[in-house]
Amino acid sequence: MRSYNRSVARLSFRQKVLRDREDAIVASVNRLLAAKGFDLMTVDEVAADVGIAKASLYKHFASKEALAAAAMVRVLEIALQLVAALQADASLDAFDRLKAVTRWALQTQLAGEMPSLPAQNSTLRNALMADRGYVDRLIELSDRLGEWISAAQASGRLSRALPPEVVLYTLFARACDPVPGVLRAGGSYEDEQLIEWVLATCFDGLATR
Repeated sequence: MRSYNRSVARLSFRQKVLRDREDAIVASVNRLLAAKGFDLMTVDEVAADVGIAKASLYKHFASKEALAAAAMVRVLEIALQLVAALQADASLDAFDRLKAVTRWALQTQLAGEMPSLPAQNSTLRNALMADRGYVDRLIELSDRLGEWISAAQASGRLSRALPPEVVLYTLFARACDPVPGVLRAGGSYEDEQLIEWVLATCFDGLATR
């Protein structure tokens, strides 16, 4: 019995080490994808950044595409945690919740923590669509945002003339919006001011009201 308990403890410790290493790998991938994008990121860079051999990295993730998928799963998990907290806040209506999620996406991008993936890449798309964790979380997030979009349109705070799908993808696109980064590079504005301007153009439009 004592021997069994020791083996369980050793197994648990090994699992923790493996989990911590995978967390470090995903965090590294997230930073590199945010800074360089999928096409320029290499598996060698990830291994060097984490401080492990490339062969060891492949024991955790089979390909560059699998690394990107893991990073996207992590971001979706964080987004879903935010969505749950916003849903629980009775002081916010659907429109305010959508705006809060979009603000978080812009803040995450400016913090260098939002993975940048190409719009067209068949191998990456195939890997993402084959990743159950990614697909399930994406559907869950899309469904919840879709509910908020419908509610905001019903209340008149979002235009009813726009199909909900158009609104959803417009909000998703803010996660990779180049405007904040371009304006930040000019050095004239604070990040929060940039975020408020992008939110204004997204939710209020450009026309005079």
